[in-house]
Amino acid sequence: MKKYADLLQSLKLMASPERANASIWYFKARKGEYGEGDQFLGVTVPHQRAIARRFAALFSPEELSPVLQSKFHEVRATGLFMLIRNFDKADNEQVQKKWVQCYLNHLEYVNNWDLVDSSAPGILGKWLIDRDRKILYQMARSKNLWKNRIAILSTLAFIRANDFDDLLRLAQQFLEHPHDLMHKATGWMLREAWKRNHSLIEQFIGKHIHQMPRTMLRYAIEKMSPDKRKKYLIKSK
Repeated sequence: MKKYADLLQSLKLMASPERANASIWYFKARKGEYGEGDQFLGVTVPHQRAIARRFAALFSPEELSPVLQSKFHEVRATGLFMLIRNFDKADNEQVQKKWVQCYLNHLEYVNNWDLVDSSAPGILGKWLIDRDRKILYQMARSKNLWKNRIAILSTLAFIRANDFDDLLRLAQQFLEHPHDLMHKATGWMLREAWKRNHSLIEQFIGKHIHQMPRTMLRYAIEKMSPDKRKKYLIKSK
């Protein structure tokens, strides 16, 4: 498909071997790490976004499939930026649903924290604002780290609408999660919710402080006053 070849060539023109090598370390793609085996071109996110803007309207959900399945991290990321753009520009619910289904069909390729964080709130989160959210709880129960992270990151869309119920339910489920990336993500979402509703989030933290992993707690209280942060950290010991 010529437009896929053109997209790939546009990305390769922006590639940097030095940045590609650094990305292997940054995205933990070495043997035994969570991103093991991923490959990189070395293209910056601003360039990915710019190329996504140029190409998004040219691709249908079906045509986007090889982009989202690429062996190259930045190609998959660009595909997600294109997907978000097309979802946002869809003029009716039926078309939006096709883009959401495209996302769900390719979740196995949304397989690092940046791919999750840049896509989950703007696609699945937005779609679920006024819909049944049971899919998030299915993802939360999955043994797949990235599906777990998609579940909690999707709540950012709800938080922005001052809707915190699912965040708190999922955060409680993830208190015992074994992976640091989930501690960071959950703490981050609690922090974003705290910005909008101090008392609700502080009540949650107070109730669960002895279960809460240290990293999750630190992320959650990051924007609080020094005195309040100190109080929570002492109490958590």
